[in-house]
Amino acid sequence: MAEYEELNAELDSFDDEDGDGDEQKDKYLTFHIGKENYGIEIRHVIEIIVMQEITVVPDMPDFIIGVINLRGLVISVMDIRARFKMEAREYDDRTCIIVVKIDEISVGLIVDTVNEVIDIPENQMDPPPRTHSGVGSSYIKGMGKVDNEVKILLDIEKILYEEEMEQISQL
Repeated sequence: MAEYEELNAELDSFDDEDGDGDEQKDKYLTFHIGKENYGIEIRHVIEIIVMQEITVVPDMPDFIIGVINLRGLVISVMDIRARFKMEAREYDDRTCIIVVKIDEISVGLIVDTVNEVIDIPENQMDPPPRTHSGVGSSYIKGMGKVDNEVKILLDIEKILYEEEMEQISQL
């Protein structure tokens, strides 16, 4: 899809060649899941790809729906809706996979649709809301305020727990 090519080109333009982190600081790839807006730091994003055939792997957590072959690399694919215990929905032509790198492991995240790369400086970010159970808030980095909207900013490094990372790293 042309729109993913444009976003991938934009992501590539933020490559941090000198390693100082300035090119990617405060930049987030935003996407929708249901009616909510989310964002992840672009420093973790490798690329955005269209949905493709997913091979189911037995004995994985229910939100790891399988693996894909991406140019010779086997990558585990997580359905973010399932991870967040949201109602499942049919994949459509807007559904895509955001390939991210977590602790040197590439993982695909299925989202409803991607939006854009935006700046969210730290001074426009609030801490995540507290939940009485503590569930879910562990992988929310903060709440980004952009114009009149709120983006739920995910801490991609905490979206999988240590045991789950070990499990998918063995694929």
